[in-house]
Amino acid sequence: MATRMRIGDAAAAAGTTPRALRFYEQRGLLPPPDRSASGQREYGSQTVVRVRVIRALLALGLTVDDLVSRSHRLDLLAEDPPRSCASDGDFGPDTFAPVVERRLAALDAEIARLTRLTRLREALARHTGTQAGPDLPGRAVPGQ
Repeated sequence: MATRMRIGDAAAAAGTTPRALRFYEQRGLLPPPDRSASGQREYGSQTVVRVRVIRALLALGLTVDDLVSRSHRLDLLAEDPPRSCASDGDFGPDTFAPVVERRLAALDAEIARLTRLTRLREALARHTGTQAGPDLPGRAVPGQ
């Protein structure tokens, strides 16, 4: 028989909080858990593995919405070793590839925006005789 854990134990085993497990369940990233006779959530080891996969993908910069759109494929990544998330070995619309590409495009756009903002800060610093610092938007240059 598989080991069953209450929410606190499952959350601790996955390196997160009970609140996160409830949130993942609410968003559809986790299937509804079994319930004990008293109505408490009970999780198995597969749920802990799935939560670890979710947390790893979130740490890489994917969003909860990104994961929700591919939640039916998360168990493929939870296998040991992980199976390909590709459909028939391709990178079709049902795989994680389009999600990752969209996220990378969004990050590239954000990098471009921040680069333009940095250039603006530098131009303003040259114009006003201030020096941009790492923690301040601009500060007077000593001796000027």
